Amino acid sequence: MTGRTWEYDGYRPADERLRESLCALGNGYFATRGALPECAADDVHYPGTYVAGCYNRLTSRVAGRRVENEDLVNLPNWLPLRFRTDGGAWLTPDTAPVLEHRQVLHLESGLLERRTRFALDGGRALSVRQQRLVCLADAHLAALRTEFTVEGGTEDVGLDVEAALDGGVVNAGVRRYRDLEGRHLTHVHTGTSAPGTVWLRCRTRTSDIRIAMATRLTADAPVATRHEPPRALQDVTLRLTPGRTVTVDKTVAVHTSRDPAISDPLRAAIDRVAAAAGFEELLEAHLTAWDLMWRRADLDVPGEPGRILRLHLFHVLQTLSPHTADLDVGVPARGLHGEAYRGHVFWDELFVLPYLNLHFPEVSRALLRYRHRRLEAARSAARALGRRGAMYPWQSGSDGREETQRLHLNPRSGRWLPDNSRLQHHVGSAVAYNVWQYCEASGDAEFLHTKGAEMLLQIARFWADSATWDDSLRRHRILGVMGPDEYHDTYPGAVRPGLDDNAYTNVTAAWVLTRALETMRILPEPRRRELVERIGLDGGELEQWEDVSRTLYVPFHDGVVSQFEGYGDLAELDWDDYRKRYDDIRRLDRILEAEGDSVNRYKASKQADVLMLGYLFSPCELRSVLDRLGYRIDDDVWLRTVDYYLARTSHGSTLSGLVHGWILSRVRRSGAWTYCQEALRADIADVQGGTTGEGIHLGAMAGTLDLVQRGLTGLETREGALWLDPVPLPELSSYGFAIRYQGHWGVRLRMGHGGMEIAVPPSDRSPIEVRLADRDVCVQPGETSHLVLPE
Repeated sequence: MTGRTWEYDGYRPADERLRESLCALGNGYFATRGALPECAADDVHYPGTYVAGCYNRLTSRVAGRRVENEDLVNLPNWLPLRFRTDGGAWLTPDTAPVLEHRQVLHLESGLLERRTRFALDGGRALSVRQQRLVCLADAHLAALRTEFTVEGGTEDVGLDVEAALDGGVVNAGVRRYRDLEGRHLTHVHTGTSAPGTVWLRCRTRTSDIRIAMATRLTADAPVATRHEPPRALQDVTLRLTPGRTVTVDKTVAVHTSRDPAISDPLRAAIDRVAAAAGFEELLEAHLTAWDLMWRRADLDVPGEPGRILRLHLFHVLQTLSPHTADLDVGVPARGLHGEAYRGHVFWDELFVLPYLNLHFPEVSRALLRYRHRRLEAARSAARALGRRGAMYPWQSGSDGREETQRLHLNPRSGRWLPDNSRLQHHVGSAVAYNVWQYCEASGDAEFLHTKGAEMLLQIARFWADSATWDDSLRRHRILGVMGPDEYHDTYPGAVRPGLDDNAYTNVTAAWVLTRALETMRILPEPRRRELVERIGLDGGELEQWEDVSRTLYVPFHDGVVSQFEGYGDLAELDWDDYRKRYDDIRRLDRILEAEGDSVNRYKASKQADVLMLGYLFSPCELRSVLDRLGYRIDDDVWLRTVDYYLARTSHGSTLSGLVHGWILSRVRRSGAWTYCQEALRADIADVQGGTTGEGIHLGAMAGTLDLVQRGLTGLETREGALWLDPVPLPELSSYGFAIRYQGHWGVRLRMGHGGMEIAVPPSDRSPIEVRLADRDVCVQPGETSHLVLPE
């Protein structure tokens, strides 16, 4: 790898799924995995194309029960382009001798380049070079250029090339889902619209989304067309003179019935591919679009961390680009790179939006509007529980209903088990947190006063109505939930799932209630009156919010914050024994279940739970929230809490290393860099044991970017100012990046040894107030301020 490319040398079938995910190309509207075009889906390869927000629902028979799941749909495959010489067998790296194979992902240009040399008879070789793009300038276009060259010999070689649009695809990219129904496409039809141009249309079986693709094949030879439903095929025969390169270009247009400003997806796809420029012109527009996006988001971090961060940034940008601002979509936990988690939206936006807020606030706003459009569904979910307000689902998809499956498979035991993760009601707090953070960073008062306020108030209403008064404690409690840990979903021996007083849930609920009350105070009076009348909010309810926000119970044991009430009574796990017996204990829950035991019995966490509070809130803000609740948590208590859970966490999530690295760096503890490195390597090294091949971990990737943007700088956007409290790591002590803050474009920050530099570009905006622990600084537009930091 270099700072501008990500490269793989040699062909290794065992690595293909991982490479396909990390070499996927997208533009925020759709993405295609980095599979080789001549290879079909099998145990080695998995070509997949996914349009953001294109879901379908199917019912399967599992363990004697009917199970309904909604999935991000694998669309018809536009990639297929295979080749053979002189009528022989089709050439693939799996079936023909490979002399050389290299893939290069060009991060600056969003271009995937592939070079392969196949051995031919008589000592000759066929060199294949391909360049692929999913166009950032036009979100509905993609293109594939293939250059063929025969090396050696003196005679011409005949080359057959077959290109296709394949509508016979299924969702089969995740092995543990293969017992579930995966045929989402129906009514597949193909046709020819012009010489060299074919089309395919189909629709999803339940959601009835119409999908259309049209592809144009260009070569220095006649292109023949044939149709073998569910595929549209194009054939061309080339004569290759040794040493002379022959080029075939394939251009595709993709549309669905969810697209705005079209009447018919098929007509739109045919018209778009007909009007599309040639490969060179399309590439030029694509390069310009990427250059503009990099200017807004680039970061300058030296060494290997910087190279990995650029790869992470590339994947975040091509999943959630400015094109996303026009779509009704959320943050898919695994990007648009595969079918893991069924393409669902969880709480990962909690790790993604803080980065986007300071670079692409229009994208953050669109992602929050996805949540607002589903506010009524969240209110319906709350009513179904007999509660007021809004309860957002743990897993979301097309329409905002709860998509969490009722059963999940343990691959170790082969058993299907109940899935209680829908009890993670804390996702509502994540939505509220993102609303507040976005408005603080962007200064978007209009959003806060309208859609943002509506979400904040309804989420606060849910938490207040979920709180139960306990006379013995003289406090409110929230019962029967799950925290972010995910290992614990019930008490040992209990009949009903759920845990009481999860500390993360209760503290964030108190924070939401406080922010909702603050929002009511700062709303313009006419808007406040309008909102109060519309949602039926009265003074008594606001008094209840005030009371609950000050009296929610936070359990403690052994001088540390308890993950939940009763956590201290659980058994200790023999961690050394399990580490000796198993190479990898990240998924300790699966190991214990396969042994006939349950992780619910032990003080063991999959990922950060209590410690997530230190990720969301600065030390000052966390103390403020707990002070309001009547708890005093000093540095010693927090450090004991950090050490306590660090020793009892298996890090079964890619987010865990990120959070622990963030926390340890903020408290200046040794080991911080070890966890930061794990977060950086989570996908490139596939530390979760094969999961990256099913789709990247978008939250972890964005979180590493935010680590250098906010975590190590202590950057906060609150009270109309930029707050800074740097805690540089020796391994990451000098770097720079630019942000967009409240109308200031391209504010540059650079961390250095013993100091920080802030440069504000010239504009007619107000100066930026910068607050540090020991002083306040006002930086005028056009000025650069050099801040000397205490050791």
